[in-house]
Amino acid sequence: MRHIVNALLVRNGCVLLARRAPHRKAYPAQWSFPGGHVEAGETLVQGLVREMDEEIGVTPTRFVACGTIADPNEVTDRANYHMFVVSEWTGEPRLIGGEHTMLQWIAFDAAANMPGLALEEYRPLLRALPEA
Repeated sequence: MRHIVNALLVRNGCVLLARRAPHRKAYPAQWSFPGGHVEAGETLVQGLVREMDEEIGVTPTRFVACGTIADPNEVTDRANYHMFVVSEWTGEPRLIGGEHTMLQWIAFDAAANMPGLALEEYRPLLRALPEA
């Protein structure tokens, strides 16, 4: 089983969404969160910190786990998404590399209702986000 970490960066009633690049194998051109695969020997937190630095150039300094989602679309190559609400970080989020084509701050309610989310399971998480 693959383990993937995702960061829900929150600021001023908004969450940072990342649009996946169209060449991505899983969920191309859909909205998701910065994150990625936990490497062998890493803890979930180590993977979260590394992935945030690699993908958007920030280092999470205050965060809390908010749930795990079993990928409903993977039958043979199972994956669990470990979700973290990140309320403080150093650096300013920016696109790095080619995994995403856009970053956008979106109000919690608008994000929970927007079309094109990679997983429907994101919606309850977005509705439950605390003001930060």
